[in-house]
Amino acid sequence: MAKKGSAQIASNRKAFHDYFIEDKFEAGIELAGTEVKSIRQGNVNLKDAFCGVKDGEMFLYGMHISPYEKGNIFNKDPRRTRKLLLHKREIWKLQAKAQQDGYAIVPLSLYFSGPRVKVEVALARGKKLYDKREAAAKRDAKREMDRLSRGRY
Repeated sequence: MAKKGSAQIASNRKAFHDYFIEDKFEAGIELAGTEVKSIRQGNVNLKDAFCGVKDGEMFLYGMHISPYEKGNIFNKDPRRTRKLLLHKREIWKLQAKAQQDGYAIVPLSLYFSGPRVKVEVALARGKKLYDKREAAAKRDAKREMDRLSRGRY
C-alpha cells in the first residue's frame, strides 16, 4: 500500500476490473540502475504483469520498463523477469492461497518509498463475466445519481 510521502508511478487498473482484491502486500523489487532511471521518467507499464513463485522466491513477469534513452549497453530487456523481495512467510502464505482454484497474485501499483521502488502485490480472485457486468451497472448507477444530485440533466 502506498504510504504517506511516497509517489505512485504506475497502477494496474485492469487488475481491479478483472479481480476481487482480497489481501495486499508491499514488496521490494530487484532492478538495474537504468531501469530505475526509466521508472523515474514514468516509462513503465503494469497492464499485463503477474506474479509467480519459483523455488521459494517470488518473481514479477510481464512488466514492461522502457529502455533508458541514455543507458546504451547497460539497458536490460524491457520485459525481463524481475525478483520481488518479500519475507518467506509472506511468500508461503501467497503461494498456498494462489494454488487454490481461481486465485492469482497480481501487482496493483508501483511507487517510490524514499529512494526505493516498491510494488504493491495482491492476492486476488478472478471475476466472472456476470460480476464484471454487475460492477459496471453499479458504477453507471452511481454516476447517474451523482449527476442528478448536482442538478445536471
